[in-house]
Amino acid sequence: MREDFLHFLWRWRRFDAQNLQTTDGEILEVLHPGELNQHAGPDFFNARIRLGETLWAGNVEMHLNASDWLAHNHHTDPAYDNVVLHVVLDEDQRLQRANGAALPFLELRQRIPPGLLDKYHRLTHERTWIPCARTYAEIPGLIRQNWLDRLLIERLEQKTAMVAQLVSACGQDWEEAFYRMLARNFGLKINTEPFETLAQILPRRLLARHSNNLLQLEALLFGQAGLLDENFADDYPKTLAKEYRFLRHKYDLQPMPAGQWKFFRLRPAGFPTVRLAQLAALLHRSAQLFSGVLDARDAPETGQLFHIDPSAYWQTHFRFDKTAAKRAKPLGREFVHLLLINTVAPFLFYYGQVKGRAEIQDRCLQLLEDLPPESNTVVATWAELGQKAANASDSQALLHLKSQYCDAGRCLECAIGTAILR
Repeated sequence: MREDFLHFLWRWRRFDAQNLQTTDGEILEVLHPGELNQHAGPDFFNARIRLGETLWAGNVEMHLNASDWLAHNHHTDPAYDNVVLHVVLDEDQRLQRANGAALPFLELRQRIPPGLLDKYHRLTHERTWIPCARTYAEIPGLIRQNWLDRLLIERLEQKTAMVAQLVSACGQDWEEAFYRMLARNFGLKINTEPFETLAQILPRRLLARHSNNLLQLEALLFGQAGLLDENFADDYPKTLAKEYRFLRHKYDLQPMPAGQWKFFRLRPAGFPTVRLAQLAALLHRSAQLFSGVLDARDAPETGQLFHIDPSAYWQTHFRFDKTAAKRAKPLGREFVHLLLINTVAPFLFYYGQVKGRAEIQDRCLQLLEDLPPESNTVVATWAELGQKAANASDSQALLHLKSQYCDAGRCLECAIGTAILR
């Protein structure tokens, strides 16, 4: 058993409260369990209890064993002097506060409903894809949807923490920060790091000076990526390499090692060379992408910003000097949706928060509602369990639920887990 099970019992009053007494035999009445503390200090704060004839307001601390109070050094910490009740599974030792005052105990071992304990053990020892896989579909749809709505906001707040760091690192330059995150997400999972490195060593403001010249944009991107340091057969990469040598000398640039880029196990359409050509075309079309995002009115208009075609060379190539059948290589529909979900939405949410513009945050939420759900194994497995994602809002919430709660064993912090136990 873990301590969070005691938190659950206390928070939702899922223990036998008849003839409640402390271990000293004093009559106890719980008027309000208090609020769960997610930070350092006692587990619940602002609780209200009645001991005998006296009303107490203060904090409640919980441990599996009473002796954990000493093991955690609470007996020397004045922050625990205002603990009005120590709730334990077993009182294995009599204790007092740092100021010498007696510490009242409530022991729960004999007050836990047997069926509840069985449910808890099944939930915490289940080895299925998620702990509640066998019972998930039995939870009422309203509880599940309300929880997903909360998880979406939690996921956006988690992502906007990264946006906040990026905006700060870029000196409050929103366009630069947006470019960096966009570049990072161009790499998806396999080439995230090299794209991130490239954006750091090749700032947007430098690229903006050449935004009207696609060849120079490609020269800068491919050159700084370390992909032009070869003896090419085709004229086009030769021209890019020559242009890059000039620009490198002009701006005193240092390219990254070409070996950082990964091609293995990627479909040709997802090769970093193709993605770099697409990024160049995107920057050629608009040097101020974030401004365009802010001006867009809805999901189709926002998505239209990313509808581009790379230069002619890339219609017949996936890599330099390797001819392929002619094929247009615009940014794919699904790829654009991922950019909207992982770059545009978090930026809109954080920008609206910083500027105090709720309508922009609403646009973020509407954007996710208007986009189809992501297509991946996690979302597909949720569907098999009876939880189909209706849109990107749902799929984002489900990804967050799996990674941040199910995989982390946080069942008792999850509305689904608590619904099963309640």
